Amino acid sequence: MAITAEALKQKLEKELDASYVEVDDISPTMCGASFKVLVVSSKFEGKPLLQRHRLVNAALVEELKEIHAFQQKTLTPEQWQQEKAPQ
Repeated sequence: MAITAEALKQKLEKELDASYVEVDDISPTMCGASFKVLVVSSKFEGKPLLQRHRLVNAALVEELKEIHAFQQKTLTPEQWQQEKAPQ
């Protein structure tokens, strides 16, 4: 069964109570082998980057067995607001 960007998005939203999730299939043929995700969750507050990534990895433990490449960016809601703000 092919993994889809939408399926990953829904699972991350549910498992991490995420306020924003963006998932891009970056496979050359859009075949579901490589993904890039941005996850914004209050569950990341007070956690270093490694712990945030472990939370994402734990949420997608089954899917990651079939994904070839996986990039992730994890932000708290406050960090997300700062990043979106005009410079």
